[in-house]
Amino acid sequence: MRILIAGLGSVGRRHLRNLVALGERDLILLRTHRSSLPDGDLAGFPVETDLEAALARRPDALVVSNPTSLHLDVAIPAARAGCHLLLEKPVSHTLDRVDELLEAKRATGARILVGFQFRFHPMLRRLRSLLGAGEIGEPRWAQAHYAEYLPGWHPSEDYRRSYSARSDLGGGALLTVCHPFDWLAWLLGPLAVTSARVASLGGFLMDVDDCADVWLSAGKGATATVHVDYYQRPPAQWLSVAGDDGWLRSDFLAGRLQGWSRRGEVEFDECVPAGWERNDMFMSEIEHFLRMCRGEEPPICGLEEGVQTLARLLEARRIGEALVAEGG
Repeated sequence: MRILIAGLGSVGRRHLRNLVALGERDLILLRTHRSSLPDGDLAGFPVETDLEAALARRPDALVVSNPTSLHLDVAIPAARAGCHLLLEKPVSHTLDRVDELLEAKRATGARILVGFQFRFHPMLRRLRSLLGAGEIGEPRWAQAHYAEYLPGWHPSEDYRRSYSARSDLGGGALLTVCHPFDWLAWLLGPLAVTSARVASLGGFLMDVDDCADVWLSAGKGATATVHVDYYQRPPAQWLSVAGDDGWLRSDFLAGRLQGWSRRGEVEFDECVPAGWERNDMFMSEIEHFLRMCRGEEPPICGLEEGVQTLARLLEARRIGEALVAEGG
């Protein structure tokens, strides 16, 4: 399988390393040569700097890992050429031209996976299984929290140059660390934004939001809240869900899933295998992507789901920024 990788920042290089580890060798790199990372680990792979020239090599699949605001510039022509896509989250920074990607997918049969890699986290998968089995009855509320100090993400780089910190590249905490919105949609079904506060608190001298709180409604009357920010040290990533018959709390960084049900207090230590590490999520994701490209599996998070999540994010931003502007 010939695979084109567009964007060689940290996640693009992770996908490259994982593909090589899986034995994939027919790899092409589409580069702008603007990366702040060293090029030593990219030696030996053919490089194109023009998308048309890259597509002329007739890749079967494309990994879209460039900055968020540039996703569709690559994804739409590639889908029109019949490439299958691993499209990093979020789908884009606006809904503009999303319909073009959906139409290209329909026209060519391109398969598209949106890269919410937490769907391969054993703890989130176990939590979903427990909810589906009725461990805590009907879910009634959920809280999700994803916060991490932005300058600590890649200490050797100037965080202000990263796409996460730049509005022109589609950055900001709400879009960049949007995983909790996918957690909740995967567990509870379609979401609707009821209120939000999205702001730049001023600590990083950036032109993007660095903190957001969002309130949502889910199916069957459930309610949910999400908090994301660029400030918290040490980082925190957790999710709590309560139902008629108990509650469950997943701490992704501590590797602990615990809760209470009518059976009493419960803890599910076995849900994370011994030796499991963060890259295993990405490895499982790329393995799934390859199977999807071969037609063996449907995408675990398809384009339509990714677009729904993007719409919720943009609605939260619209409501939240308006509230801040009004002094709320």
